[in-house]
Amino acid sequence: MQQVTDTILMVRPIKFRMNEQTAVNNYFQEDLSLKNIEINKKAQQEFDSFVAKLRAAGLYIVVVEDIESQDTPDSIFPNNWVSFHENGDVAIYPMFAENRRAERREDIFEIIEEQGFLINNIIDYTSAEEENIFFEGTGSLALDRIHRKAYCALSPRADEELIIEFCEDFEYTPVIFTAYQTVKDKRLPIYHTNVMMCLAETFVIICLDCIDDKKERKNVLKHLKEDGLEVIAITEEQVANFAGNMLQVKGKDEKRYLVMSEAAHNSLTESQLNKINKHCEILSSPIDTIETCGGGSARCMMAEVFLPNKNN
Repeated sequence: MQQVTDTILMVRPIKFRMNEQTAVNNYFQEDLSLKNIEINKKAQQEFDSFVAKLRAAGLYIVVVEDIESQDTPDSIFPNNWVSFHENGDVAIYPMFAENRRAERREDIFEIIEEQGFLINNIIDYTSAEEENIFFEGTGSLALDRIHRKAYCALSPRADEELIIEFCEDFEYTPVIFTAYQTVKDKRLPIYHTNVMMCLAETFVIICLDCIDDKKERKNVLKHLKEDGLEVIAITEEQVANFAGNMLQVKGKDEKRYLVMSEAAHNSLTESQLNKINKHCEILSSPIDTIETCGGGSARCMMAEVFLPNKNN
């Protein structure tokens, strides 16, 4: 089992804007006083620059264009609707926002297969949408693929029973908790686990202050420490700068990188940077428009591909 991959699926946006359907419980989203056409143009520039940096580091990036006729403002975040696993299984997830459900495209699987990857089985959880039950992929889950643990912060977009079902299907142990953020003086659940937690091979970046329940916090720490991961704690203010929304990848010659946005990078302290640099190099890119309107960052833009490759 591998924790990191060098192959990433990314979707280039065509109608990116602030999605009013996701803003109801994604408190990181803000409106920009720009026309949507300008917002999309800026997002495309940020996307292209980000992809170029990843490719320069030796990653294999499969870029798929969004479809213009579809109203899919969040298509830039494919990790919420699909995950690709080492045994050839693909999981498809139920999405909270109705206009995000059109992001699920069978032609993307054909494109992945054309690149030489094998898809053996598709496990489809989307029927849960009929009961208003949601579970948004590796947005909802931080997967420790080596120790087979699935960390999940419960929210309106992460249903406990469905997560346990996923863990049974994919042979993970669930580590379940609730993570909160302060919104207008209220503590409300954070919409996705991956904005407050990033699991890498030998370390984890996590905002422990978001886990208000002391028992839950203790349990999460117990699991992380028993697996020998160095815990690098971040603050809620850093979470607001997307310092939890990072992904470790491997580039040329198996070199490890921790990928993040420029805003996340700039929010880290010298001590935190030193701890990360002991494990791997940092690769960051400015994606301010995407973060502001989309309420997601670098990790959300990258759907990891762990599928077997018939060319290997």
